[in-house]
Amino acid sequence: MISLLAFFQTIILLGALQGFIVSGLLFFSKKTWQANKILGVLILLISLACFNLYGSFKDWFGSDILRFTADIVPLVIVMPLGPLMYFYMRATLDPSFKLTKKQRYHFYPVLIDLVPSIAIIIFIIGIISRTLKNNPAPWGNFIDTYNVYADIPRWASVSFYLWLSAKYLKGFKANNNVSANDPNYKWLRQFIRVFLVFQCTWFLFLIPYVIPKYSNALIDTVDWYPIYIPMANIIYWLGIKGYMMSQQQYSAIKKAAAPQTILSPAVVSQGIGVLKKAMQEDKLYLNPGLNLDILAKHTGLPQKTISSVLNQHVNKSFSEFINEYRVEAFKEKVLQPQMDNLTIAGIAYECGFNSQATFQRIFKQVTGMSPSEFRKSIPEVH
Repeated sequence: MISLLAFFQTIILLGALQGFIVSGLLFFSKKTWQANKILGVLILLISLACFNLYGSFKDWFGSDILRFTADIVPLVIVMPLGPLMYFYMRATLDPSFKLTKKQRYHFYPVLIDLVPSIAIIIFIIGIISRTLKNNPAPWGNFIDTYNVYADIPRWASVSFYLWLSAKYLKGFKANNNVSANDPNYKWLRQFIRVFLVFQCTWFLFLIPYVIPKYSNALIDTVDWYPIYIPMANIIYWLGIKGYMMSQQQYSAIKKAAAPQTILSPAVVSQGIGVLKKAMQEDKLYLNPGLNLDILAKHTGLPQKTISSVLNQHVNKSFSEFINEYRVEAFKEKVLQPQMDNLTIAGIAYECGFNSQATFQRIFKQVTGMSPSEFRKSIPEVH
């Protein structure tokens, strides 16, 4: 009869193996785009950590060669996990998102994970060059102690980026009028919640682990199972759900790229006129919650017709069409003397924007200058 510990170890091993397979599918698939690559790397790093633990259970690193390799090549790399979560969320919500060189600094703290390997390399070089004594005990003690306390910045990093991801998702939903039933939104909200539960579990384990008098007793009693069993389950879940979501996103992109319905000139002309009236006369753009459904009900035009008119004939997305009217409204209002006592954010809210950050970004995209620069330029113009 299989023992409980053997069962746990099997879960960890199978989780690691599934993670390797799924990460390869996500990263090297012909359907790969940025979000899939990031998710693939995220799953791979978690899988490597699980694989490393299973190897220690089975004494895979008992031989000198394998132990030396495992010491030099770190398999537990945690610091990039937080940034990967955050950038995966951004790439999923914005298919055009690309990691830039400026964003590389998010991954610099990976040095924290590399310190033990660097210390071993320094020790080996010191022995070969005869600048250090062949006494590994102090180095081993340093690495053991370091690995205990290195978990504090690791936990803090994942927690910070998890908070940053939740903040970004909330702002994206508010600024883009995304429905709570939108598949991407529901998936990413679940993504955050699962990792939040894991962070709470890790925190409860971490408190006694970093206290010297409890650390050894904790490992002797429960080993690393309270952390790595949830990690294996996350791999299973990410592997199945994440891969399914990538396929759904690919299908949605193909559908969006399919030939669109060709509208007659009369329908296009009527649609443009109705939409302009809704903006210029009815001033629907002043409604911060304006979305495609509200506009369709107000104009009587089907949502598909509105999208086709805007995308194919006005060459603007729904958000671009609405926000340009809001920017023009701001430019008019800021010229009015009675607006002098209002802040830029206050005027922006009056023009239909519901987020100062969104307003700042859109205003600069449309005008090429920041709102404050525009306001300062008014006396020069007049």
